[in-house]
Amino acid sequence: MAQDLRLDQTQRLALSPQQIRFVKLLELNAPELEEAVNKELEENVALEEKETSSPELPTYHSATYYAGRGNDGDIPAFAPADTDESLYDNLNSQLSERDLPEKVLQGAKYIIGNLDSNGYLDRPLRNIADDLAFNEGIDLTEKEAQKALEAVRSLDPPGIGAFNLRDSLRMQLEAMAPSQTRENALRIINDAYEAFTMKHKHRLVSSLHLSMESIDEALDLIRSLNPRPGAALGSSRSDEASIIIPDFIVSNEDGEIKVSLNSRIPELRIDSSFEQAVANMERSAKGRVKRTGESEYVMRSYNDARDFISVLSQRQKTMMDVMTAIVKIQKEYFLTQDIYTLRPMMIKNVAELTGLDFSVISRATNGKYVATPWGIFPLRFFFSDSVGDNSEGTEALTNRKIEEEIRALVEEEDKSHPLSDQQIMEEMGRRGKEISRRTVAKYRDRLGIPVARLRKDM
Repeated sequence: MAQDLRLDQTQRLALSPQQIRFVKLLELNAPELEEAVNKELEENVALEEKETSSPELPTYHSATYYAGRGNDGDIPAFAPADTDESLYDNLNSQLSERDLPEKVLQGAKYIIGNLDSNGYLDRPLRNIADDLAFNEGIDLTEKEAQKALEAVRSLDPPGIGAFNLRDSLRMQLEAMAPSQTRENALRIINDAYEAFTMKHKHRLVSSLHLSMESIDEALDLIRSLNPRPGAALGSSRSDEASIIIPDFIVSNEDGEIKVSLNSRIPELRIDSSFEQAVANMERSAKGRVKRTGESEYVMRSYNDARDFISVLSQRQKTMMDVMTAIVKIQKEYFLTQDIYTLRPMMIKNVAELTGLDFSVISRATNGKYVATPWGIFPLRFFFSDSVGDNSEGTEALTNRKIEEEIRALVEEEDKSHPLSDQQIMEEMGRRGKEISRRTVAKYRDRLGIPVARLRKDM
């Protein structure tokens, strides 16, 4: 074996602790930042709020919202967060009125806790029983577990506790008063579900030996059912109605766009006693007086407070620079509220205006929201690529415009012969917008529009 000594030269980029702190603060949204500042105030005795009498924020600025989609489908709609009784609480309230054996009752409560926001149980009953035995020490027999499931399925609205959509539709039909139409609908769900999902009405007629009129009546009944029975009772999952506090406020004041941070962050300063103590230590250092453990603590707290104030100020300035650049690029939209005026905009365009690194802009926009007089939008809403060839000086198309045109085509189509992706591509080409079929499929999926065969009226 031979040994040798080699010298290799490599380059590495290492972030300083202050840079790491800045990046972490930049990633936080408005409520998370407020929490981080309050935590720093609690942990660092050298940091304190300036005593200023700041006016109370208007209701519009401080209100909380949850995101949804407007009826017109163009822009998100927002409303106060729902305070209705949750699915979990409602079902448990109903369950408490039932006379059930204790073990069956505990099993039913555990099943309710495992329902998704639609009211479905997407886990095998055996796994639920195993979890209950392991976590709660309650050993259910197979018969007791089945009785617990039946108890949950007997709750209102019908369809709660189903394993899937087909099971839920069947349960809702079985809960109705007997009729010939109900029996025909059950036959469709039980015996010809695949033809039903594929919207092959003629296959239903031939396989079930029913008249077209009977099939139409049964299908109308099935369409009246609720595919998400749990949604009628609110959500048991907190992520179904995400609470949004906007990070920015943009207003139009007589044609002049104003941008401000929607911040409840207090103005910070270093405690005067720490400033005095550090000044004394610096004078003592000139006389070469040895530092004690207490003086080390004072200096460390002072430096942490000073760095936090500096990093927080840098974070707020960076956020304002990014939002101001977005407003400058999309000025026409903020003046008109017209989605078709949105310009193609990418992170590099914001970087050109701000001089900031791509990663900084990405962190500054991810998970952040802006409040406007007509709604609250994620900052990523304003970013879009250009579509098509713009070399001849023609107007650049954003993917937002392409999406809206695809949406309009689908809304206007003949539902008995819906447009395929290929036909949509060809129609867009006739309108002077050359896009590929794959692009059509991607935007259609992003809009939540199903494929042509599933849009067909039966």
